[in-house]
Amino acid sequence: MRPASSRYVADVGDHWAVITPAALSADPGAFSLAVPPLFAALAPARSILIAGAGGGFDVYAGLPLAFALWRAGAQVHLANLSFSELELIDQDAWVVDNVAAVQPNTGSPDWYFPERTLARWLAAQQLPSTVYAFPPLGVQPLRTAYRHLVEHLNIDAVVLVDGGTDVLLRGDESDLGTPVEDMTSLAAVAALDVPVKLVTSVGFGIDAYDGVNHVQVLENLAALDRDGGYLGALSIPGSSREAELYRAAVADAQAATPQRPSIVQGQIAAATSGVFGDVRFTRRTGGGDLFVNPLMAIYFTVDLDKLAARCLYLDRIENTVGRRQVITRIQAFRDELLDARIPRAFPH
Repeated sequence: MRPASSRYVADVGDHWAVITPAALSADPGAFSLAVPPLFAALAPARSILIAGAGGGFDVYAGLPLAFALWRAGAQVHLANLSFSELELIDQDAWVVDNVAAVQPNTGSPDWYFPERTLARWLAAQQLPSTVYAFPPLGVQPLRTAYRHLVEHLNIDAVVLVDGGTDVLLRGDESDLGTPVEDMTSLAAVAALDVPVKLVTSVGFGIDAYDGVNHVQVLENLAALDRDGGYLGALSIPGSSREAELYRAAVADAQAATPQRPSIVQGQIAAATSGVFGDVRFTRRTGGGDLFVNPLMAIYFTVDLDKLAARCLYLDRIENTVGRRQVITRIQAFRDELLDARIPRAFPH
């Protein structure tokens, strides 16, 4: 991560702060208020993979983090669980089975291709522009794909990124939102032999549209904190270069995919610019009221293994091969659940 020096350089306001390795221990007990634990945990890493866990535009949710790490001199790679028709892309884009290296010029007739849209935007900013893509799979083939990519890129830190909060649910909540891709990614990465594995969620409150009760999300974070698995919350400053670049990337994606712009990324981007309340940036949200607010611009980060250990049904999807198997096994777990937690309203 620090090829030219043994020190880690962090951007603080308008100047650079040099932080010694001792201050950046990955030991949760050594975390300090002076250094965000998310960056402290990643400091020892030489090659970091930031991967969208939930498909679609989820990889965009990791861009502010990637921008900050690139600026600090880290080697960062991007990946995403893809909803595009990857079977239509150029054959030479495939690194191995189920791992495609999407470049700005990767050919595909599919109009919905967030990975290529992002690759083209990154190239225009003169930033690393390969975005690796996985097809929607079950846990076993997705884990194999991740393992190939980890070996191919010498990855020693993986950060799964979720646009929203349903990745933080353990299974007995009143509603799980849209858990299929998130939980498949979580289970796939949990068994990898990688020194640092984290999950970070940005877009708090967005999944209310899908029935998620966010009091229960906070309850889960508190339980993870008791287990030593919560790395805290980190706001994306709206005036930061990272936020400016992120908003530009999201705007570019909306322009490139006008039929299906990302509602999630649109809300997060709006939140980083100080917008509040019901925001209209696409006709896709015409039927409901949005509640954009500053909490959507905060990364909530947890230890991946500790999060996986708390999931009540991860073992059920462990041996899945296809996405449909994941769906049916999660549904079977929910059908058998007798004591779902009662949803609660915020008391203030």
